[in-house]
Amino acid sequence: MDARLLEILVCPLCKGPLDYLKDHQELVCKFDRLAFPVRDDVPVLLDEEARALTAEEVDALR
Repeated sequence: MDARLLEILVCPLCKGPLDYLKDHQELVCKFDRLAFPVRDDVPVLLDEEARALTAEEVDALR
């Protein structure tokens, strides 16, 4: 994932910052507790494509 792209991408719901989890190919919004997939290096920032993070996953991100 291009670092410049990560600087400008925001959560489509709250407009907050996203963290890139390379191992899982996901962009994570800690505030909304959602993970958006990255497919073929293209972020899919659709709320219907996002998965809810578990409490354990959110804690691990802190």
